[in-house]
Amino acid sequence: MTVTSPRAVERLVTGQPTTDGAGVKLTRVLTHDLQRRLDPFLMLDNFASDDPKDYGAGFPDHPHRGFETVTYMIAGRMRHRDSAGNEGLLQNGGVQWMTAGRGLVHSEMPEQEAGVMEGFQLWLNLPGRDKMCTPGYRDIQSTEIPEFTTAEGVTVRVISGHSHGVSGAVARPVDAYPTDPLYLDLHFPAGGAVFNQPLPAGHNAFLYTYRGTVQVVEGSGQATPVPLHRMAILDNSGDGVRLQAEAGSAPARALLIAGRPLKEPIAQYGPFVMNTREELMTAVEDFQNGRLA
Repeated sequence: MTVTSPRAVERLVTGQPTTDGAGVKLTRVLTHDLQRRLDPFLMLDNFASDDPKDYGAGFPDHPHRGFETVTYMIAGRMRHRDSAGNEGLLQNGGVQWMTAGRGLVHSEMPEQEAGVMEGFQLWLNLPGRDKMCTPGYRDIQSTEIPEFTTAEGVTVRVISGHSHGVSGAVARPVDAYPTDPLYLDLHFPAGGAVFNQPLPAGHNAFLYTYRGTVQVVEGSGQATPVPLHRMAILDNSGDGVRLQAEAGSAPARALLIAGRPLKEPIAQYGPFVMNTREELMTAVEDFQNGRLA
C-alpha cells in the first residue's frame, strides 16, 4: 500500500512500572496524562514475566463502566468470568474484546502455575451516547485473527480495522463505532523489511515495540528508532506510517494502534470512565449497591 507522506515521531515514551489487580507486575505504557493526546485510547498495559510471583494472583473481581477493554495474549493462559455470565479462556495469540458499557464485574485469572505470561491490555473509550449500552464480550482465538505476510516478509496480524485489503477480527461500521480502531501486531524479519500503513487524517496513532527495535521512517528518509519497550507517539500530519526493522538487527515486533478521537470530556475514577463527575458518582453508587450487570 502506498504512503506518500509518512508520519514522523512526535515523541518517545517510556512506560511506568506498576502493579494492578492482586499485585500483578506490569508496565503502564499509555498513562493518564496521555489520554487527551491519544484519544480515544485511555490506557495500555504490558505484562510480561516468567515468575509466577509476578502474575499468579491475577485480577480478581473488579468493575468497569463506560469503555472497552482489549486484552491480547502473547503467551500464557487467562480465564475470564463476568457478571453477565460470560466465560472464556484467553491463550497464546488470542484476544478478549469486552464492551463494559453500563457496567460489568469481571475477573481475569491466570490458568498456569509456571511459564511465561505475556500480553497487553488496551482501554478504548466509548462515546457518551454509548457509555450506558448493553455490555458485550467476545473471545477471539488466535486462529480467528486474520494474518498475512507482505512481499518483504513482514507478517501482519489484523486484530481490528483494515490493512492491505485484509479486514480485522473486529471490523465494525464506523457510524455505529466512531472510534474506528486499527490494531495491528507486526512481525518484522531481520534485515530491514519495510511496512507501509495508510492512516486517516486526524486519527491519533502510536507504535509500541515489544521485540527488538523498529524504526519510523519519515518522508525525508530519516529514521527514528523505537527501542524495545518504548512507545512512539506519531504526529498527525501525513497519510500514513512507514516502518522497518533496524537493518542487520534481529527480528522485531511491534503494535501499531490508531483511532479517531472522540473529542469529548474524559472523567475517570479508577475503573469507571464517563464524561462528567456526576456520571462517575452514579457509577460508584451503582457498583456499591450491586446495580452493575
